Amino acid sequence: MTTGPMDLVVGSLEPWDDVWRRNQYLVDELLRAGTVGRVLFVEPPSDPTNDLAARRRPRLGAGLRAGPSGVAPGRLWLDQPTKPLPRRADPGFDARRARAVLRAARRAGLDRPVVWVNDPSFAPLLDAAPGRVLYDVTDDWLASSLPARGLARAADDEHALLERAAAVTVCSPHLAASKGAHRPVTLVTNGVDIARYRAPTTRPGDLPTGPVALYVGTLHADRLDVDLTARSARAVAPRGRLVLLGPDALEAPDRERLRDAGALLLGPRPYDQVPAYLQHADALVVPHVVSPFTESLDPLKLYEYLAVGRPVVSTPVAGFRDAPADRVAIASEDFPQVLAESLAHPTASREPPEALPTWQTQARLVADVLRTIVAGS
Repeated sequence: MTTGPMDLVVGSLEPWDDVWRRNQYLVDELLRAGTVGRVLFVEPPSDPTNDLAARRRPRLGAGLRAGPSGVAPGRLWLDQPTKPLPRRADPGFDARRARAVLRAARRAGLDRPVVWVNDPSFAPLLDAAPGRVLYDVTDDWLASSLPARGLARAADDEHALLERAAAVTVCSPHLAASKGAHRPVTLVTNGVDIARYRAPTTRPGDLPTGPVALYVGTLHADRLDVDLTARSARAVAPRGRLVLLGPDALEAPDRERLRDAGALLLGPRPYDQVPAYLQHADALVVPHVVSPFTESLDPLKLYEYLAVGRPVVSTPVAGFRDAPADRVAIASEDFPQVLAESLAHPTASREPPEALPTWQTQARLVADVLRTIVAGS
């Protein structure tokens, strides 16, 4: 049995960029701890056909390349393939990509890697790397607003992964119950780098003057209640400003509704700049839709919000509704009024709750699962 660092291929739902998400934080910790020797992080493919349909300049995938110099130099590799045609016209793409991923892993010097699948479309890696696949479930896409064809494909891929993966991890208690109904799963929630979120920062220059209510996260209609957010922006307008920080995946009409209501959409910021925005907000908000999809989530912002200790106003969504009542105010239809009241009576920051999960502790849980896979293969 191999006792040294293992190599790892990650089939990710997100690219490796400056907006860090669960995969990046955990991979970074695994590399720093020496649990993992080398990583090939496979990003979502470029889609020239979709680019043309959206009137964007089509581009090819960036291919195999070294990862950012600041993360485990020489040990992190990135790979972005190209999806030349829609899957309905090229149903064999995912199987070809799986074989190409392992060829890229060999070129990057990885030795018999464990495969960490976050994107269910990487299910063909079950055949390419039998007995060495970890399925990490972070969203219940079967409860999302994917088109019917996409939902059917995701259902087939997830069924195969739940049946055949060597191990399954999930990020939320809801997913532990639903995905663990017929097989063992391991709960690994998200976490936070508490020291980075507590280190004092200067106020970002693009935050408006006056009281600020801040939302941090991807703007997506499956998560963000656009109507509630617009009403909240109007409710705080006499006193302050509602600011949305994060990647924008909204449709143009929703985006305009928010701007017309007075919300400020700043777009994404690099992960190391996010603590400054959170620290200098007067209130942090979670105007999320309450739905089967959001019920499956374990929001990263839960841990980030609690780490900085600013007042929080949230709809009754998973994670936040179970947070201590003295730290998170839960509101539904009265959300705009509760938020306006919070801005009218600012409070000092509080220390993080005890036992708040960190990325170090969560990476150790993942490492235990990976070692089990290696030992059994």
